[in-house]
Amino acid sequence: MSTPTGSAWVDGSGSRLAKFNFFRRINWGRFSVVSVPTLWLAIFFFIPFLVVFKISLSETAIAVPPYTSLLNWDVEESYLNLKLNLGNYFYLFEDTFYLDAYLSSIKIAGISTVFTLIIAFPIAYLIARSKPSSRALLLSLVILPFWTSFLLRVYAWMGFLKKNGLINEFLLGAGIIDQPLIMLQTDFAVYIGIVYTYLPFMVLPLYSALEKMDMTLLEAAEDLGSRPATSFFLITIPMAVPGIIAGCMLVFIPAVGEFVIPSLLGGSDTLMIGRVLWDEFFLNRDWPMASAVAIVMLIVLVLPIMLIRNSQGKEEAV
Repeated sequence: MSTPTGSAWVDGSGSRLAKFNFFRRINWGRFSVVSVPTLWLAIFFFIPFLVVFKISLSETAIAVPPYTSLLNWDVEESYLNLKLNLGNYFYLFEDTFYLDAYLSSIKIAGISTVFTLIIAFPIAYLIARSKPSSRALLLSLVILPFWTSFLLRVYAWMGFLKKNGLINEFLLGAGIIDQPLIMLQTDFAVYIGIVYTYLPFMVLPLYSALEKMDMTLLEAAEDLGSRPATSFFLITIPMAVPGIIAGCMLVFIPAVGEFVIPSLLGGSDTLMIGRVLWDEFFLNRDWPMASAVAIVMLIVLVLPIMLIRNSQGKEEAV
């Protein structure tokens, strides 16, 4: 029976001591806090993303599931085949229908985000400048629509916007119009639905930024002879930029892939990528093409955001 030599025992003891010191240096409190969102992202974002990406590289098949496998095991030849189909991605750039859907989605989401910002800014400013005792009540009113079903709210707008809806009846009764306006099943109705639905997502980050603003800056500008409009554009707007960026992201990103609002309020010519995804998945049962559309949409949304965040990080570092 062999026994460890003195040098081997010292080396083993040193290795155990290094491991002990390594675990001691870890901030377990910070590690546990960081690990929870990391695990959440891994389970609910990265794994589904990899699954969708895998499907996008397969081919459509009349089977369950309706796509082919990427790996094929040939028993006779004893080799494994890896077959990646990039045709779905090439087809996205060949068929202008998908490009039009992307551009139309970005246009509708961009215009809706601008109108949401225009409406949300005065609301957030009013709440931030109100008495502290009344802010909780005003914020509750902002998030009050979330207490009801999203579908019910969209259906309610169908009642407002249809030919014999409340808006047309009011305008006809007031003598403003002679014929009912066609508002439902138009892009106009889609804009209203998106702005109304995502308004709280813009108000809350703006309020968070404006509530922290130092009011003495406005008082100092007023003492120096600055006009209110000048102070607003030179002090208030720059101080609210973080809230504006956060709110625009919270509105623009989900609006690009919106499906329910254009389906219920938009017309047949309202082309958005969310409806294209639905049609490819459930009507055409072309899961590989639908997955390719989803992957490209994710890249279109995430890449500019990463570039913006990288640019902001460099500016803050300077």
